[in-house]
Amino acid sequence: MKKISAIALSALFALAPLSACGEDSGLTKLRINEVTHSVFYAPLYLADALGYFEEENLEIELTNGGGADNVMAAVLSGDSDIGFCGPEAALYVLIGGSNDVPAVFGQLTKRDGSFLVSREDEPDFEWTDLKGKEILAGRPGGVPAMTFEYILNRNGLYDGTDVTLNFDVQFNLMTSAFEAGTGDYCTMFEPVASEYEAAGKGYVVASVGEASGEVPYTCFMAKTSWLEKHEEEAEGFLRAVIKALKYLDETDAATAAPYLVPYFESTSAESLAISIESYRAIDAWQSDLMMTEDGFTRLQDIIDNAGELERRVGFDELIDNSYAQQAYKDVYN
Repeated sequence: MKKISAIALSALFALAPLSACGEDSGLTKLRINEVTHSVFYAPLYLADALGYFEEENLEIELTNGGGADNVMAAVLSGDSDIGFCGPEAALYVLIGGSNDVPAVFGQLTKRDGSFLVSREDEPDFEWTDLKGKEILAGRPGGVPAMTFEYILNRNGLYDGTDVTLNFDVQFNLMTSAFEAGTGDYCTMFEPVASEYEAAGKGYVVASVGEASGEVPYTCFMAKTSWLEKHEEEAEGFLRAVIKALKYLDETDAATAAPYLVPYFESTSAESLAISIESYRAIDAWQSDLMMTEDGFTRLQDIIDNAGELERRVGFDELIDNSYAQQAYKDVYN
């Protein structure tokens, strides 16, 4: 598969592994490579801001991988300890026959985090209203685009026949292309979607995540060999994130948002609070960080529907919930 080849090639030229320990601070340093930097991942940043990682004797070094392939390459090479991206990246590695397949040991988001933005106000929007329209929905082969296509197909709409999915615009340029006049609809993550609507440039008409159902969208993964040697660190890392999820569950968005400002310096606390509420409203986060078999099956359904899955993989071949199960028990018992 092209994805596997890209991952393997990137790993081959990756930098030599770095130490996982931060001797200066006395804390154990964990190198986390995230697929992108997004408010969608607020619990991860709050765990850092609120000192929960430090409580676990951990120091987090975040690196933006700029794509799941790059995240997986960093994990496979040992350049990063933990990858944070869609589990499909690990799925492709498993199918490719790697000897040290990354295990998915925690799931943070359980839905697509994008919202569908229209040029027109459509308070009674139905997915069938997209017939004959052009939509900017992401890059081909990416889970956002595949999830959107899955929703369309479930509503009897097919690309090239009933609708036009524009895959020609890079993900980070979609909003500006839409504003310049390309397409009738565009998918946007927060805080861009709500800020775009507040500026009177468009209207949020639907949540992609609500329409698709629960899908393991963004997860924590590490090589099995690393997890076997760092069980304590893996569980401590998950405990910190679970504490942040608990904090979000018990705290209003206006109180939580200021803690995120240092991570999104160009975004106001008010806008961040709106984003938190938007993701709360669609039940975006997996509070126990444990993946379900139903969610994993739906993810493979989505990838298979797009013609990108060579074979089905068993849940236990890739997912290890034992770390999250123990971490959740530690926090709540």
